[in-house]
Amino acid sequence: MGKLQITDTVLRDAHQSLLATRMRTKDMLPIAEKLDRIGYWSLEVWGGATFDTCLRFLKEDPWERLRTLRKAIPNTRLQMLLRGQNILGYRHYADDVLEKFVERAAANGMDVFRIFDALNDPRNMRTAMDAVKKAGKIAEATVSYTISPVHDNAYFVKMAKELAGMGADTICIKDMAGLLAPYDAYDLIKAIKSEVDIPIHLHAHCTSGMAPMTYLKAAEAGVDIVDCAISSLSSGTSQPPTESLVASLKGTEYDTGLDIGAMAEIAAYIKDVRKKYVAYESGFTGVDTNVLIYQVPGGMMSNLESQLRDQGAIDKLKDVLEEIPRVRKDFGYPPLVTPSSQIVGTQATLNVITGQRYMMIPTESKNVLKGMYGRSVAPFNAEVQKKALKKEEPVTCRPADLLPPEMDKLTAELGDKAKSVEDVLSYALFPAVALQFFAEREAGKFEPEDKLPKD
Repeated sequence: MGKLQITDTVLRDAHQSLLATRMRTKDMLPIAEKLDRIGYWSLEVWGGATFDTCLRFLKEDPWERLRTLRKAIPNTRLQMLLRGQNILGYRHYADDVLEKFVERAAANGMDVFRIFDALNDPRNMRTAMDAVKKAGKIAEATVSYTISPVHDNAYFVKMAKELAGMGADTICIKDMAGLLAPYDAYDLIKAIKSEVDIPIHLHAHCTSGMAPMTYLKAAEAGVDIVDCAISSLSSGTSQPPTESLVASLKGTEYDTGLDIGAMAEIAAYIKDVRKKYVAYESGFTGVDTNVLIYQVPGGMMSNLESQLRDQGAIDKLKDVLEEIPRVRKDFGYPPLVTPSSQIVGTQATLNVITGQRYMMIPTESKNVLKGMYGRSVAPFNAEVQKKALKKEEPVTCRPADLLPPEMDKLTAELGDKAKSVEDVLSYALFPAVALQFFAEREAGKFEPEDKLPKD
C-alpha cells in the first residue's frame, strides 16, 4: 500500500471537460512553477482535444505549447492522452506516422503516454506502446471502463494482463463517464493487482457524483495513482478536487504527503482564469445520474443536444438517449469514448429522426461494422452489419495493417509550407486546419476565435 500519488489534470482534461478545451498557454504559464513544486506524480498537459483546439481555434502551435510547458515545468512528469492508432485525430493512421508522432512528442518533452483504444482492442495500442518504449518514456496502457452484458471484472483483468505482457509500464483504468461505483472499483483494482505487478492509475469523471467515493475505495484497494483536478476546475464533468482527496487521506496509510496550503494559491489563480473563459463554460453543472442509465459521457451529451437543436428536434432527446443502448448493442458494445461515442450517438440520432432504424448509415458507422476500427468485444448485429456492408467483406486483421506508409507522401504534399517534421504531423492529423494555420503563420497574422475579454 503506502502513499497515494496524484496526477493533476488542470492543464488538460479539466479545461477540456469544463471550458471546451479553450485554456491558452499564456494562462497556464504564470502558475506553472507553483504546479511544478507540488510533487505530483505527473501533470496532464497535452493530447485529447488540445491539439485540434490549439490549431483550429486558439491559433497556437501545439508543439510550441509542449516545449514551453516543458521549460516551465522541469521537475514534474508531463503526461498526454494518445488515442492509439487514431493518434489525436479521428481515423487510423499508418504506423510510420504514429511512430514519428511519438518520437517527436518525446523529443519535445513528453514523459507519460496514456494510450487507449475506443474499442479496447490491444492490437490498436501495440505500435504506440512500442514507440513509447523505444523513446525511453512511460507507456501507460489503458483499459476503458464500461458496463454491458459482456464486460465484467474478468474481462478487464484479462485485458490488463495482456497489456502488461505487451510491455506497459503502468495500467490506467479510464472511467470516462463516471460509471465506476466505489465497491466495484475496490473489487476491480484488487483483482488486477493480484494478477499484474505494475502501478495502477485510475482516471474518473464526477459526472454521476460517484468519483470521490470511488477514489477512496480505490485507495483502500491499493491503487497507486489517481487523476484529480485543482478544486477551482474540478467536479461536474471534470475530475474530483485534488485538495479534498489530499485532506481526506491525511494521516492515513494512503497519505499523499502533498501540501494543501501550497495548492491554495494555484486554486485561487485558476479561479480567476476560469472567469475569462465564461463564454465556453459547459452547460452541465452538478451531477447527472442519467449517465448511469444511458452511459452517455458529459461531452457526448452536449454534442447530442446541439445536434438535435440544429435539426429542430430537441424534443426527441429522450428517444435518442433510449436508442443509444440499442445501437451500442448492435455495434458489439463499444465503450462510449472518442470516437465510438460520437459514432453511436450520431447513428442513434439518425435512427430517431428518420423514424426508421438504419435507413441512413454514415460512413463511420459502416466502418465500425466493417471492423475498420478494430475488434468488438461482442459480435455485431448480423442484420445491421449486412445492411451496412452490402456485398463488402468485413476486415479481420489489425486495421492499420491495411494502411501504406504516409509520412513521405505527406511531406511531399506540404513541400515548403512545412517548417519542421512537427508541421508534417500536424498536417497528417488535421489537414485543412493545419494548412490554414500555416498560411496565417506565414502572413504573420493569426485570427484566433475570440470570446475572451481583452487583457
